[in-house]
Amino acid sequence: MTPSSNGSAAGKSPDAPVHSPTRPVPGLRDFYEDPTVPVASGEARSLRQARMLADALGPAGPDRPAATVLDVGCGDGSAAATAARVLNGHRIVGVDWSQDALRRAAPRLSQVVRGELTGGGLPFASGSADAVLFSEVVEHLVDPDSALDELHRVLRPGGHLMLSTPNLAAWYNRGLLLAGVQPVFSEVSLRRIHGRPGSQVVGHLRLYTARALREFVAASGFEVVTVAGAPFHGVPRPLRPLDRLACRLPSLASILLVHARKV
Repeated sequence: MTPSSNGSAAGKSPDAPVHSPTRPVPGLRDFYEDPTVPVASGEARSLRQARMLADALGPAGPDRPAATVLDVGCGDGSAAATAARVLNGHRIVGVDWSQDALRRAAPRLSQVVRGELTGGGLPFASGSADAVLFSEVVEHLVDPDSALDELHRVLRPGGHLMLSTPNLAAWYNRGLLLAGVQPVFSEVSLRRIHGRPGSQVVGHLRLYTARALREFVAASGFEVVTVAGAPFHGVPRPLRPLDRLACRLPSLASILLVHARKV
């Protein structure tokens, strides 16, 4: 999830409370139910990811029934609504843990379901989904291994996983680290931003490079088909052409897009 452009998450609901020595601080569950925490996904990333999935699924038709696509961590539904424009009749189900996010998603989607990746797992049978959109969720999870296990469970054999997450090694983060500045997308506090550009706290717990993400997904029982890049809307306007250019080399891109298949 990226600052002001992020997916809320079924699974973005870790149980461990955060304590302060001076005053009580709400747990992460409360953090993600806060309506001021952004849950919308950037359209450029959403559209690129949706087109990758559309290419993988092909159009629905008489000889190809509509696929069931779960948008796990659908947030306000804007990313799924963007995907619906290019998925040619496939069925998209929005799934999120946050009741506030689901209220906002309901007008955009034909079906929304409350569910989370922890505890009892998602409310779907094993092998019942043809594809899962997992957009900027994994960076929020305390236990990403169990989350990918659960996504693997609900996908049919050969089903598609479309995962996106901010890139720790984005081109500007490499320069920031050399200058001793905290990388963009990383956060050291749930109260405010410290030591890096930006001002919005969105609850990132983990960050990945392209290599680490590829290895992590493969270790979770998936075959990685493609790793691509997407731009970040928060890059200052004069630098956006450079950010789009960096997408040609995913290891430098702002956002990492992974297409993988269940094996």
